[in-house]
Amino acid sequence: MTTDLPTATATTAPAAGGTATAIAAPVPRPVPGARPRLQMAAPRRGKPPRHLADLTVPERKEAAKELGLPGFRADQLSRHYFGHLTREPEAMSDLPAAGREDLVTALLPELITPVHTLEADGGDTVKTLWSMHDGAKVESVLMRYRDRTTLCVSSQAGCGMACPFCATGQLGLTRNLSTAEIVEQVRLAARASRDGDLPGGPTRLSNVVFMGMGEPLANYKAVLGAVRRMVEPAPAGLGLSARNVTVSTVGLVPAIDKLAGEGIPVTLALSLHAPDDELRDELIPINSRWKVGEALDAAKRYFDATGRRVSIEYALIRDINDHAWRATLLADELVRRGRGWVHVNPIPLNPTPGSKWTASDPAVEAEFVARLRAAGIPTTIRDTRGSDIDGACGQLAAGAEDQPGPRRGRAAGRGQGQVENVTTTTTKEASR
Repeated sequence: MTTDLPTATATTAPAAGGTATAIAAPVPRPVPGARPRLQMAAPRRGKPPRHLADLTVPERKEAAKELGLPGFRADQLSRHYFGHLTREPEAMSDLPAAGREDLVTALLPELITPVHTLEADGGDTVKTLWSMHDGAKVESVLMRYRDRTTLCVSSQAGCGMACPFCATGQLGLTRNLSTAEIVEQVRLAARASRDGDLPGGPTRLSNVVFMGMGEPLANYKAVLGAVRRMVEPAPAGLGLSARNVTVSTVGLVPAIDKLAGEGIPVTLALSLHAPDDELRDELIPINSRWKVGEALDAAKRYFDATGRRVSIEYALIRDINDHAWRATLLADELVRRGRGWVHVNPIPLNPTPGSKWTASDPAVEAEFVARLRAAGIPTTIRDTRGSDIDGACGQLAAGAEDQPGPRRGRAAGRGQGQVENVTTTTTKEASR
């Protein structure tokens, strides 16, 4: 997209109080070959209130009993939330009128509210800025395709990985999202899809990718809880296919191995971006802790444990990591670990404000892809959407939304219950 559209107007919810806890994140511009230094980030914000989606089925029943209600009321509430995608008390006629609102208030508190939305691709791509209960901000993007509807959720407000080519990474980490804050993004997107809020009429949310804001495996417990809520059948969860859920990581090796043992066949996406340690130390600061070989070995172990083909994400940056010899090196590293276990997604770099880097020349991109395919590596250029509304890979930067200055995209003021958390891009070939 190249058309500039009117600036969106954002309103900001006031931050709630809470215990301030200092957290650390790598500095945005790491020195090549050096272990990333730590700096103090913004104070940790208040803990989200307890929500039904944070709880297992037995825990929900106990919560209902704490409120003086029989345990089966929790099952009824779960059917409304996960099955009917609603948290409105008036829609829950099977619950007794006396105490209904109290039950909803206690177990279905409002966690996220829309600030503004931007649309692209004729409305098929919708990016929403959300305000959490404490004023923390996240963005997500919902995309409708001919054969699927995909939501990319955020797992953290900001990100502590400090990758210099990623707008989110330059924000630093505000805080982790809770399981329920992640699930609520998915529920609202599923409801918007079902209710026909996207062009083309009602559809079903079929795919979820953890490629929004944050490093999912740095918030492991909440992300795993959210994945479980997504794939468990109603009334325990939303009933999505685990094979249509993708968890992305920059290469937190112990967490990859832990995920492999969970018994949930989600797709793993490894954001590699360089096949050699010298360059990856600069592009992905965490590489100073777990090197390229270690990350790839963990990805292969994930395939061996789950049988799920791993996606290698590779943002092509002009004159930085798009050299033909690097494509050959990447192919060699992958083939050395076997065949049939991996798929590569080269991603044309999406521009971010103030970045010195840009996308590769099309001819260079074509040569990079050709070398991978010649080595027998399945390779698909990422079908990037939403770049004109800063909604594509690496462009989500909720911290900048409230700043003055021009923003691209068309404001599409939506109210509660419209598309909420959504994310960036998906491949043409993969079923994400």
